[in-house]
Amino acid sequence: MQIALLLTTVAKKSDAHRLATAALQHHVAACIQILPGLESHYAWKGKKVISREYLLLAKTTQRKSKSLEKLWKKIHPYDCPELVTLSAHAAAPYARWIRSSVSH
Repeated sequence: MQIALLLTTVAKKSDAHRLATAALQHHVAACIQILPGLESHYAWKGKKVISREYLLLAKTTQRKSKSLEKLWKKIHPYDCPELVTLSAHAAAPYARWIRSSVSH
């Protein structure tokens, strides 16, 4: 069964927790994993940047993915947040749990 994964990064653990909490409170994600210790290398405003970040990986449905993206865009601390949605296949019981978690 198809699910959606929304990825984003933040610099602070407190921001990661804020985004995860908001997603759960608004019932737009069933589960958000926060992976610490990410080292990002990117070009920003003409300069090479290396920064330590937290990666958030949110599991949701295709239908709720746009709502989650809109919520995170509104409260994200970055001027240009990484908001990448991927489609994925999940085992039926897990996909049903995700669907039931975001259907409130």
